[in-house]
Amino acid sequence: MEDLVIRDADVVDGTGADSYRADVVVDGGRIVSIVKEAAAAGCQRPKAVRELDAEGLVLSPGFIDMHAHSDLALLRDPDHSAKAAQGVTLEVLGQDGLSYAPVDDRTLDGVRRSIAGWNGSGEDIDFDWRSVGEYLDRLDRGIAVNAAYLIPQGTVRALVVGWDDREATPAELDRMRQLVAEGLEQGAVGMSSGLTYTPGMYAKNAELTELCRVVASYGGYYCPHHRSYGAGALEAYAEMVELSRRAGCPLHLAHATMNFGVNEGRAPELLTLLDEALAAGADLTLDTYPYTAGCTTLVALLPSWASEGGPEETLRRLTDDGTAERIRHELEAVGSDGCHGVPVDWDTIEISGVGGAGLGEYVGRTVRESAALRGEAPWATARRLLVEDRLAPAILQHVGHEENVRAIMRHRVHTGGSDGILRGTKPHPRAYGTFPRYLGRYVRELGVLSLEECVAHLTGRPAARLRLPDRGLVREGHRADLVLFDPRTVAAGSTYDAPRTPPTGIPYVLVDGRFVIEDGRRTDVLAGRAVRRSPVAG
Repeated sequence: MEDLVIRDADVVDGTGADSYRADVVVDGGRIVSIVKEAAAAGCQRPKAVRELDAEGLVLSPGFIDMHAHSDLALLRDPDHSAKAAQGVTLEVLGQDGLSYAPVDDRTLDGVRRSIAGWNGSGEDIDFDWRSVGEYLDRLDRGIAVNAAYLIPQGTVRALVVGWDDREATPAELDRMRQLVAEGLEQGAVGMSSGLTYTPGMYAKNAELTELCRVVASYGGYYCPHHRSYGAGALEAYAEMVELSRRAGCPLHLAHATMNFGVNEGRAPELLTLLDEALAAGADLTLDTYPYTAGCTTLVALLPSWASEGGPEETLRRLTDDGTAERIRHELEAVGSDGCHGVPVDWDTIEISGVGGAGLGEYVGRTVRESAALRGEAPWATARRLLVEDRLAPAILQHVGHEENVRAIMRHRVHTGGSDGILRGTKPHPRAYGTFPRYLGRYVRELGVLSLEECVAHLTGRPAARLRLPDRGLVREGHRADLVLFDPRTVAAGSTYDAPRTPPTGIPYVLVDGRFVIEDGRRTDVLAGRAVRRSPVAG
């Protein structure tokens, strides 16, 4: 007898097609049969060891988070309720060009320090891997949800070239190609870049194109955090579209927002650019989160020259008064490349997390608010915090526009990504609320998307981008990564004031046919594993 039958569910299958009523049978981690309208037809209904009455609930594929920063969080806390409770059954890690494989001892230390604001220092983690394959093996020891991995181009550059702003030599480029190929052979699904983060931003387009050609030869995709989301954003998007065309590599645009005052109301221009590329044959997708605020690290706002050479060199520059004044001028008067070419507005920069003890007073306040309490200029406060916390502060950046958020999420190649940073006293609520917020706020309350269309954005479409042939749909033979939610009550509980509040209306989540959320509570099941795509060299 089969393991489980889910009775009388309203199935939204991930294709965008209309929902239907069915009994869905799960066995051995897969969907083995779907009996449509079984009760109404009066036919023999399937039996199983366990029967779950899903009357009034929607059954959909598990949600795929196309942009996650859980690279250490999954190891630190395999329970991972932040994502499991949202109905997420697969996350894509290795984002924005910086993560923890492939590395050597020297590179690992620099990477850990440079993205401590995303993932913490990692002092509580046993870094017993160095290659992509070894990292994926580590995930296979047991995690709450499945995880795929992008090779981080910035980490690869740090490993081969270092943290200097210079072109790679031919031998170094060959070595980077080799590392990208090895990572893909070991199971990575593509490559990411962080082109406003050092050292990945030092790569010229010719270098990126060569690496993308390797990615394309293995059937992977390129996921750039491109060179600007502020001044010059449209040009930066166009640059990535052209780069992917030259490389013949599928493109997935990370957190494809149009932020800052210079881009208010300009989402239609971006969508026109994308439509023209698609009409010309581009293989193109994107992800966004359903919020207006961004989230990054405080050090990321600095001009790139201030971070050349790695974290120690950055700290040295910050402690030199003359150099610090140069940084301030570029940040506040010119608009640094780290702040997307827009002069920083300290009223929009809220500290969301710190690494050091005794610095909690900064959290939940903007830099300008903290500066006013201290009776000093905002840059003096930001500089002090960067030095005292050794570049670890995380920030929320309140620079988005709701009309742009809604316009972009409607696009036919859109997918969902939380871009969620889970550390910090007051993290961005998107880490805990992205997927129920799509369903509650933008489907039920605002009608921006239909339920069927939204589910396709969060399931079938991202699975197709990842080239996972047996995930992302409610279909016989597919993996039983499933979520049951109440369309009348599903909502994000997380807010900017209470970001770790769990969602409502998601009583059941299955990974590989096993309940990780049951009756709205986290079980002790760790059914997730690394999802590797077999390489297709050619």
